[in-house]
Amino acid sequence: MAEGTVTFFAEKLSNLILQEASVFGEVEGQIKLLRDELKWMRLFLRDADSKGVYEERVKLWVNQIRSATHEAEDVIDEFILNMDHRKRRLNTLKFLPTCVGMVDKLPFIHELNSRVKDINAKIGAIMANRSKYGLEDLTASSSSTADQAVSHKERRAPVVEESDVVGIDDGAKKVKQMLMKEETVGRSVASIFGMGGLGKTTLAKKVYNQRDVHGHFDCKAWVYVSQEFRAREILLAIALQVMSLSDEEKKEMGEDELGKKLCGYLGEKKYLVVMDDVWSSEVWTRLQPRFPDQAKDGSIVLITTRNKEIALHATYSEEFIYELRHMNDDESWQLFLKKAFRGTSTTTPTLTTELKELGKKIVTKCKGLPLAIVVLSGLLSTKEKTKQSWEKVLASIEWHLDQGPDSCMRILALSYNDLPYYLKSCFLYCGIFPEDFEINVWQLIKLWMAEGFIQRRGKERLEDIAEDYMHELIHRSLIQVADRRLDGRVKSCRMHDLLRDLAVKQAKDANFFEVHENMDSTFPISIRRLVINQNLINHDISQCLHNSSSRLRSLVSFSGSTIGKKSWGSLREHIKLLMVLNLSEEEVGGHVLPGDIGQLIHLKFLCIKGYGSHVKLPSSIDRLVNLQSLDLGTNDCNIPHSIWKLKKLRHLECPFGKVSSQSQINECVNDYLGVEQLTNLQTLALKGGSWLEGDGLGKLTQLRILKLSNCSISYLKTEFFESIAKLAVLEILCETPTLRDHLMGTLQVEAHS
Repeated sequence: MAEGTVTFFAEKLSNLILQEASVFGEVEGQIKLLRDELKWMRLFLRDADSKGVYEERVKLWVNQIRSATHEAEDVIDEFILNMDHRKRRLNTLKFLPTCVGMVDKLPFIHELNSRVKDINAKIGAIMANRSKYGLEDLTASSSSTADQAVSHKERRAPVVEESDVVGIDDGAKKVKQMLMKEETVGRSVASIFGMGGLGKTTLAKKVYNQRDVHGHFDCKAWVYVSQEFRAREILLAIALQVMSLSDEEKKEMGEDELGKKLCGYLGEKKYLVVMDDVWSSEVWTRLQPRFPDQAKDGSIVLITTRNKEIALHATYSEEFIYELRHMNDDESWQLFLKKAFRGTSTTTPTLTTELKELGKKIVTKCKGLPLAIVVLSGLLSTKEKTKQSWEKVLASIEWHLDQGPDSCMRILALSYNDLPYYLKSCFLYCGIFPEDFEINVWQLIKLWMAEGFIQRRGKERLEDIAEDYMHELIHRSLIQVADRRLDGRVKSCRMHDLLRDLAVKQAKDANFFEVHENMDSTFPISIRRLVINQNLINHDISQCLHNSSSRLRSLVSFSGSTIGKKSWGSLREHIKLLMVLNLSEEEVGGHVLPGDIGQLIHLKFLCIKGYGSHVKLPSSIDRLVNLQSLDLGTNDCNIPHSIWKLKKLRHLECPFGKVSSQSQINECVNDYLGVEQLTNLQTLALKGGSWLEGDGLGKLTQLRILKLSNCSISYLKTEFFESIAKLAVLEILCETPTLRDHLMGTLQVEAHS
């Protein structure tokens, strides 16, 4: 993990030296020395990252390197921020002579020089500690495929899906019988229970998706419950799958009103509801009244849980409880072969006697636990099919298992440690999402890019490289496919809760991110990324950081917690170096970003989503010169015309966003601003407006997705259609009825001419 931290910053520093040489001036020598030291450190960190999990000396050494790298990054970024403030201040005082500007710059240069010298000295001392404290044996070699970049451009064949897992046919038959039992009167409850990683969700899904089960019920719904239980969200998720709700009902209905409406609807249906991953008896106690007993005969609620007491609490008879067993040796071996050799041309791979013997020893270590087998097989699928390679994996498994009693988590940790550094960061980042969360892959890719995890590969698009990273994690069975698009590409993914537990633990150890679960949590002095998955109720986000000296790089909230004006004020010192601001579940109501948000010049990703909110972007948005992605979801929003200054924007996704027109006076004073200046744009979703006039749209040669809403016919002139024709790489065009009718009319005229 530390290797990734150092590598990403070293690359950032190299780019800055090229782009900002005039800014750094006389400090350039110290900056280059820092960059070179970072490159040397990276060589020694490859092996240290995996060993540092358990060896305290190595762990301390790695943590010191990580801390020094974070400090260096903060110093450089603060300097760039100060220089930006200085530049803007001087722009308002244009009458001052140049020499005054140079004098004004000197204090910043001297401070940077002093601080970078101190950091270089600190790094030198850390590197000297390798020999001083007996760490010389750390070499640049590693079991990790650190330099084996995902070089194949072609998409991988789909991995074995959940419905293909072996060894659960008997269980599927039993569960299916419970669900389709004809003689049950009214509503009944069934349960599947077993330890984490046994495949409860896999088994339930296998049955749930069968065609005859689908036809047996009038309606059905599947909801993930998890430890972070929220009754209204569960009821809303069920309601949206079985009935129609207006936008107002989705936003306004409380738990009680929503529960009564759902209960009334289900009372007239024969229904199946699956509640997956229930952790507390309170869940069923609280939700039971919402599932009417007097529904049509054969209605049933299926619960999956790790706890037999929960199953007994919810289920009236043990006849409706299924305990998931461990896989036997033969089932374990078949699953191992299917996963380790996926993508090969043969369904039954031929193994040498030596490999078969090694493979069976490896499978035995998994103790019949499907998750452990699947993840370990994913690791082996990336290795050479040789005796030497498999012996190394077996030795690593035995070493990890010797470190503690939790065999499953140790095996999962082995698969994590085997990842190359660029995939470690991407895997850990998936842990920021709440438990059992269905992760939008497109959103995830944009976040990875903003965080700097995606390493350039020739002329390939960063988005394509990121998609390869995601496929690599799927191939290793570290994330699961949740849904696919019509073209077969992955639309959403999910993380098994044990793998998420691993990601959260590793992230905490590496100071990668912190998950704020409740207000009593104690945070370390320095936090790089803060994740909020629970509503802070009467508290605000700034209170999480009041005792911290953190320089946040990412602030991610899935809780509906808002950031008011007071919060922005107290947050300012902590978020001035922010790169990611993601408020994905913003509560209903207006949201005005503060006028000084333009001071966050390092921001690369800005997302504010919610239900029917109104967002107003201030004019200072044009200072976010590093912004790559702006996503305002379905919020109505006012966008200043200065948005066209943000030349690094790749994804502008504001389908209900209206861009203001540039006045003639402003155009005369500040030059013309138009959409054609966003030449890096890949995705564009906006309301139609004056920005469509002229041929500017046709100059966006990288545009792949174009979504237009409320597009008045007055903008659909010849220049517009000529511009569309020039978009050679356009993949998706989503049009409004007005545009569609105009297009169809144009085609009909051409057909008759």
